[in-house]
Amino acid sequence: MEEPNLSYIYSMSGGDKAFEEKLIGIIKSEFPEEKAEYYNNLKANNYKLVAGNVHKLKHKISILGLEKSYEIAIAFENNLLEGSTKLQDQFESILKTITNYLQKL
Repeated sequence: MEEPNLSYIYSMSGGDKAFEEKLIGIIKSEFPEEKAEYYNNLKANNYKLVAGNVHKLKHKISILGLEKSYEIAIAFENNLLEGSTKLQDQFESILKTITNYLQKL
């Protein structure tokens, strides 16, 4: 499985450490909230709202350099819009990987 990284953030920052820290701080703040909302909507079987949660989370997946995971998130979002939870386990594995990574930052 691919590992999260900060390469994209570094390339966007142009060496501006304050910008890097601010963006990382935003991700560390928003990701747990968005993940919790995802699980709450999933528990309620509201797949349309879950698809919206996946849509938000996939941007963080992309920013953290997870290209293959981003493709999984797109497919999972489309599945949810069709009423299917196919790829749920793979998506949730991605969420765990990101959670572990952010806790180490």
